[in-house]
Amino acid sequence: MKHLAAYLLLTLGGNTSPSASDIEKVLSSVGIESDSERVEKLLSELEGKDISELVAEGSSKLASVSAGGGGAAASGGAAAGGAAAEEKAEEKAEEAEEESDDDMGFGLFD
Repeated sequence: MKHLAAYLLLTLGGNTSPSASDIEKVLSSVGIESDSERVEKLLSELEGKDISELVAEGSSKLASVSAGGGGAAASGGAAAGGAAAEEKAEEKAEEAEEESDDDMGFGLFD
């Protein structure tokens, strides 16, 4: 995935045909070693293909994947686990209040 991510970053940056050295340079800039065999395999698989079309094709395939749950079994479990979920939500709210003082008065956008 890291090799593909570097390839995509390079294409988004305007490099329409990234080379193995381009990918290795991107990865090494953030302290990641690249695997030359994987880079070569990636480049051979993507050779002559339009990355925009591949992304669009992948998105359409993901749209057809069901992300639904178990139906009736899930609804029965939701009624039984409602109280437990409320307790967890209260615990998270308490933790968030404790962590809110960690910024020592300096905000990210101050």
